[in-house]
Amino acid sequence: LNSRSLLIETLLTEGLWEDYKYGHGDLDNHNFCTWKCLLFTLQWPGAFCQSLNNVSLCRIPPTVNNWTIHGLWPLHAKNRCDCWPMFPSDVQELKAELTELWPSFVRFKSNFHFWRDEWRKHGASAACVEGMNSPLRYFQVCVKLRAQFDIHSLLEDAGITPSCERPYKVTLSVPSLLQDRELWFQLKIRLNRNLTVGCDLCTDAEDADSRPVPSPGHPCPDRVPFYYFPINHERPQRPCG
Repeated sequence: LNSRSLLIETLLTEGLWEDYKYGHGDLDNHNFCTWKCLLFTLQWPGAFCQSLNNVSLCRIPPTVNNWTIHGLWPLHAKNRCDCWPMFPSDVQELKAELTELWPSFVRFKSNFHFWRDEWRKHGASAACVEGMNSPLRYFQVCVKLRAQFDIHSLLEDAGITPSCERPYKVTLSVPSLLQDRELWFQLKIRLNRNLTVGCDLCTDAEDADSRPVPSPGHPCPDRVPFYYFPINHERPQRPCG
């Protein structure tokens, strides 16, 4: 797994978490892919609750003990279409897998509502690719990607395990931050349309001025420790007491 393919994100403990917003609806272009790269985004349950303004809204199902899917997001998509609805029957055959791999951690949002929101905001834009041109196919691709990128095992093999006491650092050339403590919240893998790793937004001349969409978090700084908190099902808001 190429380190340049991973965008490791952290979130300030007091920060407000919101989903990414890429582009807006453009029904005239709904038959064409207006994007080049995808972000396959995983989230770590141990730090998710700190991303909410109201941490009491957070819950982590007892069956969740690993990185979970947040979404598969076309970057800079201009053809988002809210006209393609999604129904429970569309993903019924994947329900058991999605419940395990793609659960909602927000009390008032059911798993299906989370999945439906991700389809509406991102999946419908990805539907210009034949292999993702329905809710079922989109979620099937996400499940396959989750199996392909077993981040937990990769980290464990490298000696990186969840801990309340042990901080980690990443050697990256990024600006230092004023905050003295960060949480590992998300991990993003940049993909091409054919789902190979390492899509470069600036390869084509037309993308020469492109920049990654701003994140509510930021890349892990090399001089500031960040924490990979363990999952605490009983006290998800305060995993380390």
